[in-house]
Amino acid sequence: MGVLKVRKEIDAVVLDLDGTLLNSNKEVSKRNLEAIRSIHKAGIPIIIATARPPRTIKYLLPKEIQEIAIFVYYNGALIINSELQINEHYSIDSKLNNQIIEYLMINEPQHLFSIEVNDTWYSYQNIDYRSFIQVTEKPEIIELLKIKLKSPTKILVSHLKNIEAFTNRFSDKVNIITTDSNQLTQIMGLGVSKESALANLAKRLEITLEKTMVFGDDFNDLGLFKLCGIPIAMDNAIDELKGIAKKITTSNDEDGVANILENLIS
Repeated sequence: MGVLKVRKEIDAVVLDLDGTLLNSNKEVSKRNLEAIRSIHKAGIPIIIATARPPRTIKYLLPKEIQEIAIFVYYNGALIINSELQINEHYSIDSKLNNQIIEYLMINEPQHLFSIEVNDTWYSYQNIDYRSFIQVTEKPEIIELLKIKLKSPTKILVSHLKNIEAFTNRFSDKVNIITTDSNQLTQIMGLGVSKESALANLAKRLEITLEKTMVFGDDFNDLGLFKLCGIPIAMDNAIDELKGIAKKITTSNDEDGVANILENLIS
């Protein structure tokens, strides 16, 4: 009975990681894992849509989720699933990367800059983002000239004094999202986002976006909330998400994902 009910109500479940599926200790609780397992057994696709790179998934998520989920990395710049033979990568042209660096060096001398390229993190500066995005690694330091020649999967910038001016300068060339309490600016290729990746997957999987349930907590989930018919905001989410959510669940430290999914299969 529970399986029939969940198949009728939803076509897919989309999960953000940090602040959503992961608790404050960057772990998936046993209760959340069991709820995801039950949804998957009901034949519902599980899609993980995160700003993170692939390498972090190996230590963040239980092996079972790694094996069953479809992954959208870098806010949509990389989509991977071996079973469906999906491996799509959308990068930023090296010339545009160079323009952004030159702008920052002239107008934002205090900036911290790094890039992700095919699951490798690079910078020309000694930086440490752990205070606000809680990473467990540091980027590989290479020469500025080599950084300028690369085509990034994603660009990360912090310590911007005038985010508005930067956005005005480059918003017609790249997708710019500010997250982590406005401390981190994430830059992807123009048109690249979690929602564009999901729209792509919806066609492949033949799922209905109106019957897709999405969980999120931060600005990079806004597009998904507007695209999907069943947006669920975490209690710890930004107000912009709560304002358009179909429902607000408990926080990421209170099994907010499971509190919704369990009702579908009860």
